Amino acid sequence: MEDAQELKTFLKVWSFAILSICYCYLIPSRIANGVPRLVSILPIIVTFFILPIPLSSVHLAGPTIFYLVWLGNSKLLLFAFNRGPLASTPKLPFLIFISIALLPINPKHVDKTRSPALSHKPVLLTFKALILAIIIGAYQYKDQLHPNVILGFYCCHVYLGVELVLAITAYFVRLLLGFGFEIEPQFNEPYLATSLQDFWGRRWNLMVTSILRPTVYDPVRMISAPLFGKLWSLLPAIFATFLVSGLVHELIYFYLTRVRATWEVTWFFVLHGVCTAAEVLVKKAVNGRFRLHRAVSGPLTVAFVAVTGVWLFLPQILRNGVHVKAIDEYTTMVNILRSKSEGVSM
Repeated sequence: MEDAQELKTFLKVWSFAILSICYCYLIPSRIANGVPRLVSILPIIVTFFILPIPLSSVHLAGPTIFYLVWLGNSKLLLFAFNRGPLASTPKLPFLIFISIALLPINPKHVDKTRSPALSHKPVLLTFKALILAIIIGAYQYKDQLHPNVILGFYCCHVYLGVELVLAITAYFVRLLLGFGFEIEPQFNEPYLATSLQDFWGRRWNLMVTSILRPTVYDPVRMISAPLFGKLWSLLPAIFATFLVSGLVHELIYFYLTRVRATWEVTWFFVLHGVCTAAEVLVKKAVNGRFRLHRAVSGPLTVAFVAVTGVWLFLPQILRNGVHVKAIDEYTTMVNILRSKSEGVSM
């Protein structure tokens, strides 16, 4: 009964979100961009901050928070100033506007005379889905496994779960809008990263990268360039981007835990911002004269992300039992599916 009520709440939240974007398509799009359009959109931005509050399920609240509070609001802010994926000449079709506003997708312009390339490799995604299924099955034996093994499973679970949810979302959007509508990929095998710049800029959650660049990185660099010069303006721009990402993650953690912020996840992103800025500076200084082999830089990068993640990114989740709740939700779902399959076989 409680699960049914949560699902009803989820459907109400998304129905209201769709209505809100319909308003943005009909009204603010007709208002001059800049402050007037921003004023007309502000009620929707505030609404998107409020909508996820009634949700308690990790697997329903998590994507809703990410899609509406972060991506949706960022796209609306850009749209207010006639920028970003929602600002288009000619005006975007109704369904495409709503899909881009509410979902983690970016359109990619392609040559219609050629077959569109798939945004994701189906075989690799199937393999990742199989690994996730094995991890979910192993949760049933969590009482017999070492806590560090469960922690390792959960780290893989987070990555695989996020990538698969985003890929499935993109797939169904392409089905709805037609396969001529090409979507930029959201992940690019982050475990193959050879540097922090490569990991955060070209491989991990590219939707966030594409939103942070026009909303934070580019404005800060534009403001900093006259003060510090073209090269040094990179540093405050990179640092500000990571700082904003950390603060948004702190907000996401608040939605999921409903406890006071401890700022660990913000420090995680501050640390990575400082290290990425230093890495970029060193690369500029050596100018290609020295480079670690990818067999060395790759494992070092992944190890650094993993160690700092366990140290600063995961503690709030673990301390407040969000991982336990997520695992229990999966276990409940598996048990429901199993009982239904047994009922059908009988």
